[in-house]
Amino acid sequence: MNPTSDGLPRTQAVRRAIAELRSDMAAADLMFLEQWEVEPAPQLGVVLRANQIRRANPALAQEIRAELRQGRPLTVAERASLLAPAHHA
Repeated sequence: MNPTSDGLPRTQAVRRAIAELRSDMAAADLMFLEQWEVEPAPQLGVVLRANQIRRANPALAQEIRAELRQGRPLTVAERASLLAPAHHA
């Protein structure tokens, strides 16, 4: 699993999250998660790692999926709506 050909994150969500990190290993985990969201792999170890990173970063995982689905960075309002609790009528 590889990031973009230049080694940079595809999404603004991951770029923003990595900018706040102090650990190369944590940054690698976020890059791994982003690539997993682009192209999931069926190997058990890969699935377990992706799920563990997703559980530790649920809002980021949700934002990555939304950004990839829309093909553009999310607006501030769109990001906020991801975190807002759902209202059930």
